[in-house]
Amino acid sequence: MKYYPYYILLFVFLLTSCIKDEEANKECDILSAWVEGDQYKEWFYQPETDMRVNEVLYATNTITFTVKSMNSLPKIPLHFNITPGATIQPANGSEQDFKDGPVTYTVTSQDGSWKREYKVIFREAEFPTDYNFENFELTTYDIWLIKCSYYTWYEFDSKGNKINLWATGNQGFGMGNSNLKPEEYPTVPDANGYEGKCVKMQTLNAGKMAETVHKYIAAGNLFIGAFDVNSALTNSLASTKMGKNYTFTTEPIKVTGYYKYQPGAEYRDAENNVVPNKTDEADAYAVLYRNIDEEGNPVVLDGGNVLNSKYVVSKARVESLPPTNEWKPFEMVFKDVAPINPDILSYRGYNLALVFSSSKEGANFCGAIGSTLYIDKVVISLEKEK
Repeated sequence: MKYYPYYILLFVFLLTSCIKDEEANKECDILSAWVEGDQYKEWFYQPETDMRVNEVLYATNTITFTVKSMNSLPKIPLHFNITPGATIQPANGSEQDFKDGPVTYTVTSQDGSWKREYKVIFREAEFPTDYNFENFELTTYDIWLIKCSYYTWYEFDSKGNKINLWATGNQGFGMGNSNLKPEEYPTVPDANGYEGKCVKMQTLNAGKMAETVHKYIAAGNLFIGAFDVNSALTNSLASTKMGKNYTFTTEPIKVTGYYKYQPGAEYRDAENNVVPNKTDEADAYAVLYRNIDEEGNPVVLDGGNVLNSKYVVSKARVESLPPTNEWKPFEMVFKDVAPINPDILSYRGYNLALVFSSSKEGANFCGAIGSTLYIDKVVISLEKEK
């Protein structure tokens, strides 16, 4: 799904071109990270992929490795690919103890004027299934001339560790609307949930600058996955990295929750023309898919292929979310589109994506300004152990 207008891509491209080309000596980024050594393979479900993070998203300062168990985890020598000329501390390839929590690495640019801190986390595989949306925080994205703050959501695992499960298009929206307050973004917390707080998603005007390139709306959205600014430079759909590693050995059977929804007054097409007799719709769907291809390479689906990739094995989608000012339950049942392999489940070979949007066609910049979707008390139900 496209979550922000094209002018933002152009703006970011110009800025990052300066960073990448003209100011290369000021870069201080981790590009990838990996564990070396056959003796460490026994700690990972899929050593070929789990021992590597091939691409560290530019907007993140957290790198996570998933292991079978933290009990007796040895010291791990972690290796990094960093931007040319930069240095990293603790030293690249040095052994570190990750049992007691994250280890902070500091990358310093070649000229010494810029630093970035990254937290590296090792944790046991765990995927929460109950979402109350009570846990959120303000996140600031600050790169040269762009500085914006927006809301992000997170969960906790059974040991109280923070899990960055959720993503939104707020970051992209903020790049062109940094003058707005976080509460004025498409996806925000709301105090009046079904129980406690909830998530509010609203389709908004994308901003005056967006109008110059005929991109008029920004749909509110929330999805399990990650948002990648760099991918958006050439393909905005690829900026939405859908899904996280599904850690259960039984299949998901349905997704339930509560919602409120009201469509905006005027549905407009991608050229901002009013479409008579057409009403905006909200959307919700979930997808289970293979996370390794036939050659053993990692697979991460995005907004362009998450519903139709050959790696999808099961899908669930709401038939409709009728307008209502009162909290109403919803349910979507998974339907298999390919055989689900128990052996693949056992070694965590599937990813699960869950997506909500205030405008069903927001990916194509179609929808109604003011369409508003509230979501709360979402639960993924699993097949019982056999």
